[in-house]
Amino acid sequence: MCRWLGYLGSPIEPRELLYDPERSLIEQSRRHAPDMAVPNGDGFGLGWYGRREVPAIFHSATPAWGDRNLHTLASEIFSPLFLAHVRAATGTPVQETNCHPFAWGRWMFVHNGYVDGYEGLRRDMLLAVRPDLFPNVKGTTDSELLFHLALTFGLEEDPIGGLERMAGFVESLGAAAGIAEPLQMTVGVSDGERLWAARYASGPVVNTLYYSADVESLRELYPESERFAHFGADSRVVVSEPLAPLPRLWHEIPAGTALVLGKGQAEQVPFRPRPPA
Repeated sequence: MCRWLGYLGSPIEPRELLYDPERSLIEQSRRHAPDMAVPNGDGFGLGWYGRREVPAIFHSATPAWGDRNLHTLASEIFSPLFLAHVRAATGTPVQETNCHPFAWGRWMFVHNGYVDGYEGLRRDMLLAVRPDLFPNVKGTTDSELLFHLALTFGLEEDPIGGLERMAGFVESLGAAAGIAEPLQMTVGVSDGERLWAARYASGPVVNTLYYSADVESLRELYPESERFAHFGADSRVVVSEPLAPLPRLWHEIPAGTALVLGKGQAEQVPFRPRPPA
């Protein structure tokens, strides 16, 4: 199981979420989850939006907790929107091209989960990728192909619809191959202005995903805390696992649900996979 987080709001240093909280993403990367035998030490990535329309991305195949360059970058960058990911490889090589976030133009994508039977489905997944997108596939992961399939099926015009058609396509391939539960995923995707997230699996077990309460509510709940003082009213965080054990700070996103975050917007909508036309 990988872990990821997304932030949208007033500009902050990524360090404030990657390192500072009690259960920061870096701290999560070094400890085992209840159902994992190993930590998330198979690489990491940080992607952020700044002066350009397209994101800047830093990848490494080393464990996140030991990388001094990441700590330096996360303390110097000042960004209103970023995605971070720590990886636990599920059968594909540990290399930089397999580290998230993946990017195309102004879009970024992170994934926690897997495609069951990926080795048998990979060829059909690859062949379905739109020709102009194909050269952008640099690695060997199912996650990178999920992103390019979502782009192929309309992510840029309709983010939730593109993700639903991607999921439906993978499930149709799995059904044809006799795979009962082909897809496990929480995903995050952004165009630099908004952040979309989805939590879904073909079976009953679904990886966790949470988002933070609005900042004004947090200030009312914890008036003595200074940690929320400089966060803007629209600031939100999406996480695989909560970063701090504060009651009523984190809302779990239900299975089969997508989340749309924008300035002043936090909306949950049903996530319904369907095969592309």
